[in-house]
Amino acid sequence: MSERTLVLIKPDAVRRSLVGEVLARFERKGLSIVAMDLRMVDEVTADRHYAEHVDRDFYPPLRAFVTSGPLVAMVLEGDQAIAVVRAINGATDGRAAAAGTIRGDFSLSNRENLVHASDSPESAAREIAIFFPDL
Repeated sequence: MSERTLVLIKPDAVRRSLVGEVLARFERKGLSIVAMDLRMVDEVTADRHYAEHVDRDFYPPLRAFVTSGPLVAMVLEGDQAIAVVRAINGATDGRAAAAGTIRGDFSLSNRENLVHASDSPESAAREIAIFFPDL
C-alpha cells in the first residue's frame, strides 16, 4: 500500500554536504519524491512540527539546532514509506544506529542526527500539512 511521509534533511546534513547521499539512499530503495524544498525553518514552524516536545527539557537546544541553517524538507511516497524511511534512517541516536543506515554511517549524536521522518500515518499527515500545505 503506497503511503507518504515527511522527511527533513536537517541542518547538520546540509552543512556536511550529505544531501545527495541521503537522497540517493531513498531513491535507490525505490521511494518517489513528491515534493522537495530547501528552506530555513523559523521558531514558529519548529514549535508546530515538534509540538509534543515543546515543554520538554531537551527542546530549546533542539529548536536552536533545527533553526540554525537551511534544511531540505520533502515528501516521499512508496510502499510502506513510513517504515521503510525510518529503517533507512536508523536509530534516533546516531551512536547506537546500525551501520548501513544514514545515522549509523554519518552521525555521532542524538540531537544532530541528520534526518527526521514521520513515525506514523497520523504524524505524516500532520507534518506534511505544516511543510507542504498545498499537497
